[in-house]
Amino acid sequence: MIRTLIASALAFTLAGEAAAQSEPARLAPRLKELVSIDSEFVRAGDLVQNAGALASVAVFRAPDLGHTGSVPAERVVEALRSHGITGIDAGHFAEVVVTRPSRTITRAEITERITQALAGKFGLGDAASLSVNLDRELRTMHVEASATSDLVVTRLQVEPRSGRFDASFELPGSRLARRLPLRFTGTVTETVEATTLVRALRNGEVIKPDDVRIERRPKSEVGTDTVDDRHAVGLSAARPMRAGQILRTADLTKPQLVQRNEIVTIHYSVPGVALTVRGKATEGGAAGDIIGVLNAQSNRTIQATVAGPGQVVVTATQPFVAAASPSVDNPAQPRIQ
Repeated sequence: MIRTLIASALAFTLAGEAAAQSEPARLAPRLKELVSIDSEFVRAGDLVQNAGALASVAVFRAPDLGHTGSVPAERVVEALRSHGITGIDAGHFAEVVVTRPSRTITRAEITERITQALAGKFGLGDAASLSVNLDRELRTMHVEASATSDLVVTRLQVEPRSGRFDASFELPGSRLARRLPLRFTGTVTETVEATTLVRALRNGEVIKPDDVRIERRPKSEVGTDTVDDRHAVGLSAARPMRAGQILRTADLTKPQLVQRNEIVTIHYSVPGVALTVRGKATEGGAAGDIIGVLNAQSNRTIQATVAGPGQVVVTATQPFVAAASPSVDNPAQPRIQ
């Protein structure tokens, strides 16, 4: 019985000693390789695990918001030692990387908030139709990553005629945002969709699907005589046109299938009669246009309808004359002179 008690006591003592020996090792400060902070200073507790009572001691200045910096591991250990933190397990890495995350405020976010604030007011359209131009260049601004609220418009003045505006913002929950220049001036323009040219066109050049695109342009520039992109394809330029030009009704015409002075084939067809002769167009024309054509056989000008490239047709209601002899077998056949 006594031996059993002695053995139990000895085992308990040895276990206590082992725990006492392992406790310091478990709580030894251990250097971190990757550090993320949200304050202006890097503290001991950010750099090492188990910093204890010294965890709140500031060791380095933090990187700027939204930036990452690195410090040699040896320098970090020396800095911590100077503050009384010793016995640091530095691991096997050469440097400590410190990141200070942030929330960014971009030009796009500012202009979006301004268009939302102006939409449907002061005679303007919806937000999608508004284009905002700021008077000053705007670099991306950084605030605390924890500041997740939306920007709030605190002041907005607009001159409807000129589109000039003056807007101020605040960001709830952000201390750093109070130091930022969150007042903006500029102009707002209402835009509409318009069909524009991707490339320059020569006079008479036919428009292909790849030649046009839809862009938003200021409403004051577009007017009401624009052409839908689907209707523009297949038409031709009525005059030379430049890339980026808005397509208007007067700029387009049906493509000419017959050019002036072009040699054409004249088709004449009525019940019982079908003739084909060569001629020369005295004017150009698109499909369905009635143009003058010089009959090469009679040397007389007739009126014919453009039917296709180099092809014209004379109908029964249009006069037709050609050098030929009357048919003996069919006295009723019209005489062709």
